[in-house]
Amino acid sequence: MIAIDIGDIQATLPHRYPFLLVDRIRELELGRRIIGIKNVTINEPFFQGHFPGRPIMPGVLILEAMAQVGGVLAFKSVPTEGRPVVYLTGVDKAKFRKPVVPGDQLRFEIDVLKKRPPFWKMQAKAYVESDLVCEAEMTAMVTEEQQQK
Repeated sequence: MIAIDIGDIQATLPHRYPFLLVDRIRELELGRRIIGIKNVTINEPFFQGHFPGRPIMPGVLILEAMAQVGGVLAFKSVPTEGRPVVYLTGVDKAKFRKPVVPGDQLRFEIDVLKKRPPFWKMQAKAYVESDLVCEAEMTAMVTEEQQQK
């Protein structure tokens, strides 16, 4: 098992504040499985408008956080000459079960369903404590970074 701190996450993903939605990777089994954490605080910029007086984390951002955790899994699992880039290519069967609010800690558990380079299909689940709050099947593509012209 591999654990990854925020410094290594930032070295892996291109996302930055306010769009980096992963705080820690607790477990990583290369090519198979990953568990990531997002601490949800009232200081998140999206809570100002979603919703005033009743802050709820937008579902699309929960999906994005799951995709970022899956991106760490794919990025770390693919040996390449250059720097790999992971693109989210699809979200299927998304379901939102319970609201996520300030003070919650999201735990993302993502399992690889299928790999056929450059494509990955993953089953992603988000929990707050033992409660399933969101789930989806996600597909991603891993490719080499292209030089900008």
